[in-house]
Parts: sequence; structure tokens; C-alpha cells
Amino acid sequence: MNASAGFREESASYEDVKSQNLEEVLENLTTSRKGLSVEEAQKRLDKYGPNEIPEHKRSPLKKFMGYFWGPIPGMIEIAAILSAIIQRWEDFVIITLLLLLNAVVGFWEENKADNAIELLRKRMALEAKVLRDGKWIKVPSANIVPGDIVRVRLGDIIPADIKLLDEGYLLIDESALTGESLPVEKHQSDIAFSGSVVQQGEMNAVVLSTGVKSYLGKTTQLVAGVKTKSHFQKALLKIGDYLIVLAAILVTMIFIVSLFRHNSILETLQFSLVLTVAAIPAALPAVLSVSMAVGAMELAKKGAIVSKLVAIEEMAGMDILCSDKTGTITQNKLTLADIVTFTTEKDVLMSALMASREEDRDAIDNAILEKIKSMGGFEETSSFETVEFKPFDPVAKRTEATVKDNTGSTFKVTKGAPQVIAEMVGNNEISEKVDNAVNAFAEKGYRALAVAKSKTEDKWEMLGILALYDPPYEDSAETIKTALSMNVKIKMVTGDHTAIAREIAGRVGLGTNIVPAASLLAEDNAADIVEKADGFSQVFPEHKYKIVELLQSKDHIVGMTGDGVNDAPALKKADIGIAVAGATDAAKSAADIVFTHPGLSVIIDAIKESRIIFQRMKSYAIYRIAETIRVLLFITLSILAFNFYPVTALMIVLLALFNDAPIMAIAYDNVRYRNQPERWEMREVLSMATFLGIIGVFSSFLIFYIGKNVIHLDPNTLQSFIFLKLAVAGHLTIFLARTRGYFWSIRPSGLLFWSAILTKILATLIVVYGIYLTPLGWKLSGLVWIYSVVAFVVTDFIKVHLYNLIDHRGLKFSR
Repeated sequence: MNASAGFREESASYEDVKSQNLEEVLENLTTSRKGLSVEEAQKRLDKYGPNEIPEHKRSPLKKFMGYFWGPIPGMIEIAAILSAIIQRWEDFVIITLLLLLNAVVGFWEENKADNAIELLRKRMALEAKVLRDGKWIKVPSANIVPGDIVRVRLGDIIPADIKLLDEGYLLIDESALTGESLPVEKHQSDIAFSGSVVQQGEMNAVVLSTGVKSYLGKTTQLVAGVKTKSHFQKALLKIGDYLIVLAAILVTMIFIVSLFRHNSILETLQFSLVLTVAAIPAALPAVLSVSMAVGAMELAKKGAIVSKLVAIEEMAGMDILCSDKTGTITQNKLTLADIVTFTTEKDVLMSALMASREEDRDAIDNAILEKIKSMGGFEETSSFETVEFKPFDPVAKRTEATVKDNTGSTFKVTKGAPQVIAEMVGNNEISEKVDNAVNAFAEKGYRALAVAKSKTEDKWEMLGILALYDPPYEDSAETIKTALSMNVKIKMVTGDHTAIAREIAGRVGLGTNIVPAASLLAEDNAADIVEKADGFSQVFPEHKYKIVELLQSKDHIVGMTGDGVNDAPALKKADIGIAVAGATDAAKSAADIVFTHPGLSVIIDAIKESRIIFQRMKSYAIYRIAETIRVLLFITLSILAFNFYPVTALMIVLLALFNDAPIMAIAYDNVRYRNQPERWEMREVLSMATFLGIIGVFSSFLIFYIGKNVIHLDPNTLQSFIFLKLAVAGHLTIFLARTRGYFWSIRPSGLLFWSAILTKILATLIVVYGIYLTPLGWKLSGLVWIYSVVAFVVTDFIKVHLYNLIDHRGLKFSR
């Protein structure tokens, strides 16, 4: 029986496997500490499948049929059945076409959005470090198989159920699995479960179970389709509810009045249903999903992978960004600039080297290695053997190694934060010298790293202080200037000394009001201090969470960048959690957006894109409210005041058909982002939408008067006359709603422009040649076009002046 079969197929309990010694487990798994060959790993992958829990996905047929079920499709279906009963076969055909079109368009757009998100998820796939053919390589976590030897370290999400092989310990957060908030300590031979997060330590392990056979796979069930509604979505859904209530009230009035006038109940019911369907924003979900998917793909091109679509909307309103210094403002390319020694330079560098590990590719370790290589290397290195290595602990703020020399003697070396190492040494005179060195380095923008050595358990000797320099990106200052011009305040967050933070902040134009994070906890007015600060120094992970919380208490929408496992709580707490380039799996998992490119410029691109999406959605909201008021109020008042149906049920269905195409194209429209965070200003939206709607009602009644009393059209021709006006003017309303300036101030996208033009032309041809309608001819159709365009231009000029009255702040748009 092969490796995994003993554990997987015979369902051995975890306690049984835990009690087995390591060699027995390795034998049962047909593997060794040298790992599997690439060929054997592929065989096991073929046999046991990928290391993932498959999502429950609806079949395309079920997804498509779902568009025929629900309140809106139900009303359309009832209207079609009533059309058949009263033998209005043209109505029946067109209403059925509307139903099919809504289903096809909705299915197509949802599928396109799902495919876009699936591509982003693939780019977000986690990787694991495995030993294959005797070499450590990175592979997608989905390709891990039972019997693989993997290395897990600080910040990793454990990719499968594993048994730990090395001495030492790991501190693991299993809260996602067990609900236990405190981390659990794991030692050699213990089992760690898939999905838990390494908070401290580093160790090799053998994979026991993967995918659905893992503990996570057996005890959890993915819930497909659960989506968080953002502030933005909630606002749009409230608009949808408002329109539904408005439609219900007006349609009920029509129905009741028609009954008192002894009109046909079936015909009145059919008309009422169709009018309700036309007034309800059926395209809302599709417009939302397409806009978000388009935005997500645009951001992906710029190096920002969106893991939660609602984050795009939230980012539009972000007014404060708490940004890590290292790797975001600075390049995270440390170089060794200077050394203060208390012994010899060689002794300091040798000890620092032994307290490093090359395969971890840590930035500090790399700087030390590069310095030693530039000196020609040290021959003595081969005579030392590392017995035990404790990787960097963000709480202890140091690394430690136990080393054996060629005589068999052992000693310890450590490197880390100067204040921590100085405290371990416990010598006041040395501590003062260390403080002086740290301050001198900080004034130059250098980061200090202390190195110490111990030959006994309790007695540490300070060897020296290394000066490390991490220069800012060339574009950091310009990017921060751009952010400030967009009214986004950037606050630098760093674990470095206050003096270093001030030096770097000054260089990039952030301001030098840097507050030591520890002092915040003791202040009663901490929220005010945080709000006014330019940045925070000597920050621990728990400080980040507190900073976010305090800023949110002051009604700010806060973004937070992070890269480490201990940043996860703050990333989750922030309105927009951002995992920067090179972040740990744990940070990526907690974040809303993951950046694949270093630096701040990607964040600025993301802010711009999110504000563009907001503008598109606001245009949609204004248009949809205006159209509902314009059409619904005009039809209702015509029926109540004149006992005349200005359009037929069939015409209403055609209007809905013609409007859907341009509305979907809003997701691709050209817009300008505003140079300030976006908030839903419902006073502005409702004022402008109501204005456009009421103007449209007056305009419709004026052409109704012209058609009836000036041209003296018969009722059927008058209905075609008014229908064409509603169709042409309705599409023109899109161009009124999409700009605050004159309609020509921002050129529409080709897709939006031509979809509106072509549908208007199609509506005109139907009316001119009388397809299902009373023919109107080219002369009267031309009159409608001239009237609609003139009304459009006049309304546009009034709109601009109304915006000037509404907007007293003089908001500017980026070009």
C-alpha cells in the first residue's frame, strides 16, 4: 500500500498517525525526508486529484433557467400569458422576446463577470515550498500530494494536513478551524491542519492528507455565492426599492381608475404588469456585476488583484491610507551602509551571517550576505555548524542561532532590534552607546540592527550595530503628491525608530509629525492624535489594528497596507485591506486587494479606477430614476387626466428592450474621476434625477399637445408619435446623466455611443415602417427627432446651471 493510502483510504484517525513515530509515518507514506520525485508527485496528483476543496457550481443550464424564475421574470411571464389570453399576439411575441433577451443578456454578463473573477482567483493562487528531486521549489498549493515534504514558516497558510518533522516548535493560529483565538504550540511529530496560519517558527513537514480528505475538507463546506454588500451596493438597492414602490403606487392608481371606467380587466392588468416591469430597474444586478468585473480586470492589468469586488467600491470613498514604509514607500532593497563595532568588524559580520539563513531570502540577510561577498567571503564559515535556528519573530524582534565550532563548543548568536538586544546584554554603558549609534544612523535615514553573541545561557555580549539603508522609490514623492491632490491623506506606518521615520517622511513629502505608536495607548485623546499625525513609528501589529479603529471612530474610510501574518487583523479591520507585493499568504488571505507590483503608484491607480467606477454607477442611478419618473409619471397623468393611453403595452416592452443595451454599455463608458473621495450624495442624485424626470414629463406633454391639437393625429398614430419621442429622448437622457458639465465635455465611449445610436435608429425604423405599430412615416419621425434634440440641448444647459447651484464646493475633475 502506498503512502497516502494507509492514511487516506483506511481513514486512520489523526491520533493514530500522531502516535506513530516519524520513520513509520514516512514508510507508510512511501516517502523520505528527501521528498518525492517530480514523476512520483505527478502520479499521486493524478490519483488523488488537486489539493483543493471544489466549489459547488451551478450548471450553465440551471444558471440560465434561473433567469426565468423570480418576481421580475414572473411578472413578464404573467404579462405574456395575459397577452395570449386576450389574443394580443404581437404583444405576446415581443414580451416573450423581452423575457428571453433579459435572460440571455443577464446570463452572458454574469458568465463574463464570473470568468473575470475566476481569472483573478487563479492569479491569487497560493504557493507552497516543497522538496522535489532533492531540491526546494515553489509549486501551486493545489499540486501538493500526500508524501510531499514541505517547508512552512512565519506567515504561511498551511497547505495541507502535515506531520512536523523537525525539532523546535511552531506557533499556529487555528482559529479559522476551531474558533480558538489563542495560537497553539506545535512540536515535532504533531499534526498541523490545512488552512491554519503559522505565526511563529519554521519547520519541515510531511504531507498526510490533501483536498477533501484533509481536516478542513471534512469539516467545512464552502458556501457559494455569498457576497458582502458594500455601502455603494446598498445605496443602489435602496434606489431600486424606491423605484419599485413608486411604480407600484402609480400603477395601482391606473388600475383602480381603469376599473371605475369599466375598461377590460385583463387588458388593464396586462398593461399594468408591463408598465411595472418597465419601471423596475431589472438591469441593476447586471450593471453592477459588469462594472465591478470590468474594473477588476483593469486593476489586474496594473498589478492590483481584487479578491473582494466590493473593495473597489469602498476604495472610491477612502480618504486615509495607512501605508507601510518598507516595500511601499521605500524599495525594500537594504544595503549595509555602515558598522559601529564593539569588537572587530569581521566578528560582527561573521556573527550576523550565522544569525541569518540564505535560503529564506530575507532582505536583511541578503544585505549582510552581499556585504560579505563584496569583501571576498570568510573562509572560517565552513568550520561552523548551525545546530538550531530560530527565525525572526515579530514580537521578540530578533533571530537566534545555536552554532557549534570545529572544537565541539557551542555558542549563540542573535541579531535584531537594537533596543531588544541592548536589554538582553543588560549593560547601561553599552545601552547608551547603542542609543547614540541608533540616533546617529537615524538622522541619516539608516535603520539600525544590533548583533550579539553568548557563550553562556544568560550572558550576552554586544558585538556591534549595523546601519541598513532602504531608499525611497524614485516616484514615491510624486505619488504622494498625487494622492494629496486627490484628497487622500497618507500616513506612514513603520516599525522603525521615530528618527528614521521622520527622515524618510520628510524626503517623500509626508510631513514630520511622526507619533511613536506605543504612546497612543496611554492617551485619552488618541483618536485626535492619530487623525492629525503624518505617520507612526515603532509600530507593533496590535498598534496597526488600534490605529485603524481610532481613524474609523472619526468617520474616516481607512485603507491599510500590510505584508506579514500579524498584519492580518488590521487588514481585516480596515475598510480596504491591501496586501503589498511580497506579502505572506496570511496577509493575502485577509486582504481585499493584493498588489503584485511594489510601490505606492499601484494604490493610486486603484483609487482612480474605483472612482471611475463610482462615477459610472452614479450616472446609472441618475438615469434610471429620471427615466422611471419621466415615463411612469407621464403615462399615469395622461391616463388619469385625459383618459388616454399614450403608449400601448407593446410599446412599453419595446422601450424596455431598447433601453437595456445602452445601459449595459455604461460599464465601459469614459468618465473622469473626482479629486476627492466619493460618498453617496443622495441630495444631489435625487435632485438631478427628479429634475431630468420632471423636465421629461413636461417635454412629453408638450409633444402630446402638438400631436393631438396642432397636427391632429388620430389616436393610434399619436401613440406611435409619442412612443418614438420617449425612445429617442430616453436614450439622450443617458448623455445628460453621465456628465456634470455640458454633454460634449466628456466624450462617451464608442460602445455607449453606438449602442444608443443604433437602438434609436432601430426604434425609428420600427415606427417609420409600422412594424407591429401604426406607421408614422419619415416626415413625422424627423419632427420627433428635431424636437427631442432641441429639448435635449435646452435641458443640458439648464442641468449645468442646476449643478452649479447644488454644488457649492466647486469640485474639480481630473482630465
